[in-house]
Formats: sequence, structure tokens, C-alpha cells
Amino acid sequence: MPEAGVAATRVILTAGPLRVVLAPELGGSIARFDWLEDGACRPLMRGAGPDESGSGAVSALDCGCFPLVPFANRIRGGRFEFRGETIRLSPTIAHDPSPLHGHGWRVPWELVRRDAASAELRFRHEPGEWPWAYEARQTFTLAADRLDVVLACTNLDERPMPCGLGLHPFHPCDPDTRLATRVEGVWTVDASVLPLAHLPAEGRYDLSDRAICDQNLDNGFDGWSGTALIRWGGAGPALRLTSPGTGFLQVYAPPGRGLFAVEPVQHANGALNAPEAQWADLGLAVLGPGETRSLHARWVVEPA
Repeated sequence: MPEAGVAATRVILTAGPLRVVLAPELGGSIARFDWLEDGACRPLMRGAGPDESGSGAVSALDCGCFPLVPFANRIRGGRFEFRGETIRLSPTIAHDPSPLHGHGWRVPWELVRRDAASAELRFRHEPGEWPWAYEARQTFTLAADRLDVVLACTNLDERPMPCGLGLHPFHPCDPDTRLATRVEGVWTVDASVLPLAHLPAEGRYDLSDRAICDQNLDNGFDGWSGTALIRWGGAGPALRLTSPGTGFLQVYAPPGRGLFAVEPVQHANGALNAPEAQWADLGLAVLGPGETRSLHARWVVEPA
């Protein structure tokens, strides 16, 4: 059940032909992001639930996009070392022993403010297995041709805290769906979807302009240009993602699901398992008390 003070109903934002439905109680998620024109509804992110309200969603995993805070992707074995302390975290989901995507997507968020085309959500984490207090905020701003999301994390603790952020959008796909972006390297993964080898992003890992549906990818990329174009077949619009200064990208394109994810993330998968001396190169930051790290992502709707 949502906590006291947490919105239990959807928050609907509209601007021009675009509509965003937020689900604060489902991990501060975007339940839907749709393009509406001439009576038609085209999901730009995977629409949650059986109807256009997203009312059928029961978790963030049913939604169109959810926040990754205070870390993205996995921590091998739920354990990492930080300045003489061993941090141990419980699994997030039953079939995966590695904690996944931090806390934000698993807890209700409070609706701080809203108007017709913008909203702000927040949640506060109290120390536990993750032994630092922090506050996370998301701001959503919708215009007639774009959606901006800013995710921020502030260290409220008296000690330094590691931090890396990301956003996890799901997009619908079919054989005509294409992804075009520029990346330099890719990590192959083991059976636990944790990194093995770092290779040039070539061959099956080439993202320069490729069909993306059913590609059996669940890989992290670095050297990302900070922009990616998604095109669907037919007369509908394309979608351009930009995230300035975000040098890592996670791509998830499972077989047989009719969806894929192009995730702007600030650090590599499994980065917390590396020695702290490597964290900066892997995109992790250490926030001092009161410091904030933020990620800005923009999805621009472009004519086909």
C-alpha cells in the first residue's frame, strides 16, 4: 500500500499531441508516454495496463519508464567494499541474486507539485542495508514535442556515499523498429548478466543503425555520444533521446517480448564491484555530505 502522503492515483500531463501518465506509488514511474493524433494513440514508451490510464500496472516493471537510484544495474553477489566497510545488500528480485537498480523503483514517491504539463516527485531513503540517508527527486516537464526528465540524488548522510543514476524506459517494437546511436565499447555478460570482457562495439553490438526488436541484447556500452534515435515503421513519429554528459548506455532487447530498453546511465554495470580507484572511469561518483548528482534526459518527438 502507498505510504501516507503518497499519491495513489495517476498524474496525467498533457501538451499538444503528447500525454504522460505518472504512477508515483509505483516507484515514481512513467506509466505511459503517448502520442495522440486524429483519434489514434501511439505509445512512445511501453504503455502500462490494459487501458490508456495505465491503471492495470502493479509494479514499476509494468510501466513505461522507472528511475535507477542510487545505482544502476547490478552489484555482483550483493556485496562491495567502500573505504574499509563491506556493504551487503539483499537480492531485489527472486530469480536474481544480484541487487538490481537501487531503491527508487521499488518504493512509493511523494507528489510534491504538479500543473498541466509538469510535476515533481521525491522520496527519502533512511539508512539500512544501504547505510546512507539520501533524498531523490524527479521533475517531469512536457512540451508539445518533448519530454524532459531530471533525476537527482542528494546525500543527506554525514559520510561520503557512492552514487550513480539512470533511467529505464521501455519502448514497443516490431521488425521495423530501428535504433541508431554511437557507442565505442561494449561489455559482454555472463549468465548472471554481469560484465565479462570489454570489446569494441562491432558486429552484433553495432548500434549505428540496426533493427532492435528481438535482438537478445542485455549489455552495457561506453563511449556513448549522448544521443539515440528510435524509428518505427509507418507514418508515426520518431523519438530522439538526448542525455548530455551521460557516457554510458544500457540496451535491453529480449527475444519474444515486443519491447526494448535504451537506458541512459551514469556508470557501467557492476561498477561498484570494482576498486574505488576505477570508479571515476566507470562513471561512479562519491557524494560528500549535502552534495547532489543529477541526470537529465530528453525525449524529442520528431516527424517520421
